[in-house]
Amino acid sequence: MIDLISAMLELTKEPKIAYFSMEIGVHNDIPTYSGGLGVLAGDTIRSSADLRLPLVAVTLLTKKGYFTQDIDDKGRQVERPTVWDPSEYMQLIPYKTTVQIEGRDVGIQAWLYNVKSLTGGNIPVFFLDTDIKVNTPEDRDITSSLYGGDTTYRLKQEIVLGIGGVRMLHEAGFEIKKYHMNEGHASLLTLELLNRFKRPIEDVWDEKLVWDKKSVTNLCVFTTHTPVEAGHDKFPYDLVGRVMGEIIPISTLQELAGREALNMTKLALNLSRYINGVAKKHGEVSQSMFPGYEIHAITNGVHSYTWTCDYFKRLYDEYLPGWANEPEVFVRVGRIPDDRLWDAHTDAKKDLCGYISEQTGMVFSPDVLTIGFARRATAYKRADLLFRDIDRLVSIGDGRIQLVYAGKAHPRDEQGKQLIQNICSYRDRLKDKIRIVYLKNYDMRTALKLVSGVDIWMNTPLRPLEASGTSGMKATHNGVMNFSVLDGWWIEGHIEGFTGWSIGPPAHELTPGTDADSRDAEDLYYKLEKVIIPLYYNNRHTWIRMMQNAIGKNAYYFNTHRMMRRYVTEAYIR
Repeated sequence: MIDLISAMLELTKEPKIAYFSMEIGVHNDIPTYSGGLGVLAGDTIRSSADLRLPLVAVTLLTKKGYFTQDIDDKGRQVERPTVWDPSEYMQLIPYKTTVQIEGRDVGIQAWLYNVKSLTGGNIPVFFLDTDIKVNTPEDRDITSSLYGGDTTYRLKQEIVLGIGGVRMLHEAGFEIKKYHMNEGHASLLTLELLNRFKRPIEDVWDEKLVWDKKSVTNLCVFTTHTPVEAGHDKFPYDLVGRVMGEIIPISTLQELAGREALNMTKLALNLSRYINGVAKKHGEVSQSMFPGYEIHAITNGVHSYTWTCDYFKRLYDEYLPGWANEPEVFVRVGRIPDDRLWDAHTDAKKDLCGYISEQTGMVFSPDVLTIGFARRATAYKRADLLFRDIDRLVSIGDGRIQLVYAGKAHPRDEQGKQLIQNICSYRDRLKDKIRIVYLKNYDMRTALKLVSGVDIWMNTPLRPLEASGTSGMKATHNGVMNFSVLDGWWIEGHIEGFTGWSIGPPAHELTPGTDADSRDAEDLYYKLEKVIIPLYYNNRHTWIRMMQNAIGKNAYYFNTHRMMRRYVTEAYIR
């Protein structure tokens, strides 16, 4: 305990940026993430450690995780609880705090996980936990499940994250220079800050309290991630009053967070000095969704070292020394001989084929063009666009392509679950023509195998609903080209026939028409048949040049080292 207190004192020596996120993926076996948002948060923290930035992160422990996904023989998703023990990975710190929920004091403890870098950087991550004896069984369950429960449960979690997180940092002795809210889940922290900055003033009638909004705004940074309206949490004020109470006067809260309901995004927008989207296009879309606010854009990235497979790590170490902490050197990828680049890719592909066989019993060939599609299973991602015309797909791909799918549907997303079931039915229907596999329980470990082992990474969202799409960035670090709709980051990374290929119309079309599916599918089939398949089988020289371009033009820029340097100069030191 003495050693832990000493370590905490060391961590609080200098002022910090406090990074709040509902989910953070710091380790594959710590199930406190569900997908892109949490994995991005983990990459943000890893790059901050590499760059030795003064950052501290706050999230929820979620002792039951998101869920473990199984898929039955009919292709139906089955959710199972995740079992893990935080004491195997992190330490319980000797500080506690409380928040008020439904009129009760709810105790909060925190677990410390240190993300350490070989550069000497160390980022503490605090996982907030209400599973302590002083709490009722209901309150102990608040930090059990990520994105579980109903609206009331979600509000309780966001009280613990935002208000409890600020209080825990204060208890632990941190001085915070900026509070960075990674999505709106944490925006209740602004209410805690408002109370810390309230002061009495006197007028001719009586004494009043005034909330110093300017001081709070100067402390806050907000990153919005979703152009989907349903992705912005809203809570009815009668529920807010019952669960949270009146932390600040209801009239002031309505002024900041919306008249009809507590809109967590609007609360963050109104109390943040710097606001950004996560790609240039997403910044524009967010600006149109929230007129009247100045919304910038800092395009996401991925942590280069984490998302490069071992075969390419060894190759980069040999030919591009220093790449892990200076991804800019990827522009020198031409130093790597063609045969070495191809061999590294082939080894990664053989690993993926072996993993597929181990997990499913299905035999995939490393000699066949392999297309990967892995992300959250939800309707707007259009995972089944490739199957829009089955006869055409078979005529194009019979014996020439094989498909790898993965991704979880939210337990309450019936459309998403149906997508998984549909793809599994196509797998069974086309098994003698095209090999198709759906890998269950998609996680960080599986993701690395996929983004490095396929030949093409496909993304088919309905425009403009893809905020960024970081999985495609991971693929480029392994020389894998993207074949994707021009949305999110791919608008910035795409050079047709050079770094990869587009699907559908140009990016300047803000919203698709009612024929978007048919137009996009037609372009997908045409390019697959006339461009991609012939190139893969008949022109390896050009294919390898495109692999080099994906690394030298995409991976060099779309990484979290570049992203965090921009946050420092544009958001943190303003």
